[in-house]
Amino acid sequence: MARILTGITSSGKPHLGNILGAILPGIELSEQKNNESLFFIADLHSIISVKDAALVKEHTKAIAAAWLAFGFNTDNNIFYRQSRIPEVTELTWYLNCHTPFPMLQNAHAFKEKSNKLADVNAGLFTYPVLMASDILMYDANIVPVGKDQQQHLEMTRDIARSFNHYYNEEIFVLPEAKIDEEVMTVPGTDGQKMSKSYGNTIDVFLPEKQLRKNVMRIVTDSTPLEEPKNPDTCNVFALYKLLASPARVEEMRNNYKGGNYGYGTAKQELYEVILEKYAKERALFNELMNNPDTIESKLLQGEEKAREIGIHVLKRVRKVLGFNR
Repeated sequence: MARILTGITSSGKPHLGNILGAILPGIELSEQKNNESLFFIADLHSIISVKDAALVKEHTKAIAAAWLAFGFNTDNNIFYRQSRIPEVTELTWYLNCHTPFPMLQNAHAFKEKSNKLADVNAGLFTYPVLMASDILMYDANIVPVGKDQQQHLEMTRDIARSFNHYYNEEIFVLPEAKIDEEVMTVPGTDGQKMSKSYGNTIDVFLPEKQLRKNVMRIVTDSTPLEEPKNPDTCNVFALYKLLASPARVEEMRNNYKGGNYGYGTAKQELYEVILEKYAKERALFNELMNNPDTIESKLLQGEEKAREIGIHVLKRVRKVLGFNR
């Protein structure tokens, strides 16, 4: 049996990039025979940047509602909040004490801000170690990640391998990364990778008028309406081809090349595809957001299961460290 682990931080509401890059691939893996999935909300990670408790709580609820709306089966798999498994922070300390300082200095998230250290907190610096704990605590075999997280997964493997070697025991399972090449990077409204930190996301759960406004702010070039356009350099088309059927994608491609086809029309078509494709999920999401007790029940159920696994792994670690009771 393969154990699959996926997490999304609660630093913002779930967006199209999360859905295509993590939620849908994760659910697909969880539905394969003999797979067991652990889906978690990384609320401990979120406080690196978001300190507002009410906001973190609201984002956590929205992320949980999104996963449930897209059909994650919580009876066959495990669904939980990271912060409700306190053992993960204990394991993080043990791994911190076995992680070389230069490894953390080379982490992308830290290096991006290292020229302005006043903006770097210890949580950001040790983020890869907490991520390693998230994975190693549950004997995960497969971790679906985007290209930007591949480095952190390699760090997790290095930390686990070093720990096993130091104590000459197979304490940790070495996880494998699974990267979906087709949706490795979902473009945002400005053409960069869709990310909460860039403020360029598309929230498919917004009310219709707000969603349309969200889609209409996608950045395009200034090619006149009557001129042919290059679909392969257009942010609208890049998103459309991830969502629409092959026939509709080909039709839009021909419209771009034929001229007399405006970006406003393309954006409208993208908006309509989102409404059509995610009609069921949008309705379920709103129903869940209005019934938070249903979400809480699913999470509590998963947290009990997750903690049982985590405690078992932590006992192995405590034993080699001399901390077992």
